[in-house]
Amino acid sequence: MKNKGIIIFLLILTVIIVVVIVGDYVSDRPNRSRPNPFAYDVEAFKSVNPDLIHYKESKNFRIGFQEPAALAIQNKKIYVAGDRSLKIIDLSGVLSSEFNLPGKVQAIEVWDGKVFLAIDNRILIYDEAGNVLDEWQPLKENSLITAIAATESNVFVADAGNRRVIRFSAEGEMLGEFEGKADEDALHGFIIPSPCFDLNVNDENELWVVNPGLHALENYTFEGNLRSHWKKTGMTVDGFSGCCNPSHFTFLNDGRYVTSEKGLVRIKIHKRSGEFEGVVAAPEKFTEEGQAPDVAADNQNNIYALDFDKKVVRVFEQKNSTGL
Repeated sequence: MKNKGIIIFLLILTVIIVVVIVGDYVSDRPNRSRPNPFAYDVEAFKSVNPDLIHYKESKNFRIGFQEPAALAIQNKKIYVAGDRSLKIIDLSGVLSSEFNLPGKVQAIEVWDGKVFLAIDNRILIYDEAGNVLDEWQPLKENSLITAIAATESNVFVADAGNRRVIRFSAEGEMLGEFEGKADEDALHGFIIPSPCFDLNVNDENELWVVNPGLHALENYTFEGNLRSHWKKTGMTVDGFSGCCNPSHFTFLNDGRYVTSEKGLVRIKIHKRSGEFEGVVAAPEKFTEEGQAPDVAADNQNNIYALDFDKKVVRVFEQKNSTGL
């Protein structure tokens, strides 16, 4: 009898537990339709006022890469890396040449006929025929090179793995490095939650670096001293949102900025002051929650976007006075 009583008790307890779980689930079902107070709705920010869109997509062309990696423009040529090779294309999209590489490219820069490529944790330099001109000493094992910018006598490398910018001579000698702190007492340097860390040199030979965790672009001397910065955090069209935006940027020939964002994917133009000017391509042009396109510009201020999700190079031209 004692065992029978225990069995009955356990059965009753089981029934009670099941009833509680089911009741909890049923009572919670209405809550599942309630909005999460901590979530933000990006739908409202996907549409952009047509008056703010200053560019139109004039053409695009497939580049034949399964894994496109990086984009640069120089001397009326497009340099696209991907799938362990480099393709050089004219501005109409016709392939001029192609050569294989010893690994996957993370970043590219073209300067004075030299093609600088980041492969693994090192910089390799090629000519346009695919001949290796130089190979610099590898960086630290945990280095992750995400951008290269060259001038006549300096080459700057963004190392997202170590949250630093490295300055080299044109011959590959390391001249210095900095972590983006304004002074020794600064609480932060470069904040890089993901490998989105870009830099460029503008028409006035100024070095600008993205501090993606702060949604900021920062101007440094070549020695690494912070000179100025601008930033704008927000989901609205004039701001940057998410953990690490802008993800890529370039300059137009008059010093204005072209920025590219991931998550809520969009390409925008900002004045030299950093003030928002207009939109090149709205979110509806891109894959939802997609990658930020790599961006470059030619001498006519046409903007080229390497769309990693759709695996194409997209060309955007400024609208004419009639808005067509």
